[in-house]
Amino acid sequence: MLHREERNLENIPVGSLGIIAVDGCQELGNKVNDYLVKWRKESSHEHKNDVVFTGYEKDNYLIDAKVPRFGSGEAKGVINESVRGKDLYLMVDVCNYSLTYSLSGHVNHMSPDDHFQNLKRVIAAVGGKARRLNVIMPFLYESRQHKRSSRESLDCALALQELVSMGVDNIITFDAHDPRVQNAIPLSGFETVRPTYQFIKGLLRTVPDLIIDSDHMMAISPDEGGTSRAVYLANVLGLDMGMFYKRRDYTQIVDGRNPIVAHEFLGSSVEGKDVIIIDDMISSGDSIIDVATELKRRKAKRIFAAATFGLFTNGLDKFDKAYEEGIIHGILTTNLIYQTPELLSRPYYINCDLSKYIALLIDTLNHDGSISSILSPNERIQHVVQKYKNGEPI
Repeated sequence: MLHREERNLENIPVGSLGIIAVDGCQELGNKVNDYLVKWRKESSHEHKNDVVFTGYEKDNYLIDAKVPRFGSGEAKGVINESVRGKDLYLMVDVCNYSLTYSLSGHVNHMSPDDHFQNLKRVIAAVGGKARRLNVIMPFLYESRQHKRSSRESLDCALALQELVSMGVDNIITFDAHDPRVQNAIPLSGFETVRPTYQFIKGLLRTVPDLIIDSDHMMAISPDEGGTSRAVYLANVLGLDMGMFYKRRDYTQIVDGRNPIVAHEFLGSSVEGKDVIIIDDMISSGDSIIDVATELKRRKAKRIFAAATFGLFTNGLDKFDKAYEEGIIHGILTTNLIYQTPELLSRPYYINCDLSKYIALLIDTLNHDGSISSILSPNERIQHVVQKYKNGEPI
């Protein structure tokens, strides 16, 4: 396990630490803040009284920032305290549709566009006074619109360029749909973090009788685009890997895309094996359930679906049904985006908390330290698997 004290934090901080949790990301922001407050109180830093460490140890790193709206639906960013010289980390959840605002008397749910606009408003309110601006956007805004296949807008690339032109130095995201979007901002900091370790830990904590070897387990990619995730998972756990590819009907378009005719499987036998399907997001959930059904038809034992972002855009009914029918045994997603109370109450749902990981990233970056060891979780995965095999608590 990577502990804070194992890292070299002797570098002078870039600036006094400040976190702005943009509306809709407060819950995650509060958890991250709690870790940072606890760690910095516990650390006996020999230089903490030096002038360069002013504001290092505080009871709260969250900055009071609001985005109030007018009756017309327009808004403005307001920061209610000084941010001059601070190393700011702005956290935003573009998927939090639970927030509403009034638009000429009508109730509007906030869309990803609204959240991205709010982020820009807060950056504008900072007004260039911060020492450094870092954006932590777990679900990368418009990341599914990452390439052109006809006359289309490249929204993700435009959004990244817009942030950089507003003075953002680093953008940290999780499991970007296609990391190559960073080519739009080649001279700026861009990190895409994969929560593989948290998935494995969540699974091992919840399921007591897994046998982690290639005879009893398999990692599966539900499509060709996510193969690298399944390859990585299979390699660190010493499993075999399989993948599905989608056969589509290219003669018609339904809801903006070519409908899937069938899922075809490539890989060795899944019979009698526990299977982890790993992907970046569960949107409507149709693909995951189709893939799980196909695996069951091939006599797979238990099926666990792990996805960084659980959007569940068409509700949970089909997952409830799949669980009752024994098609899916468990679903793992993270708290990086909004989770409904209904989802959290489901017996098959395993919640993977990323707040400590984000706090580690912020703490290290604030010291201008290297985050490469945090981004590569191989050692931590081997450690937690060994503990599991030894019967120790995780």
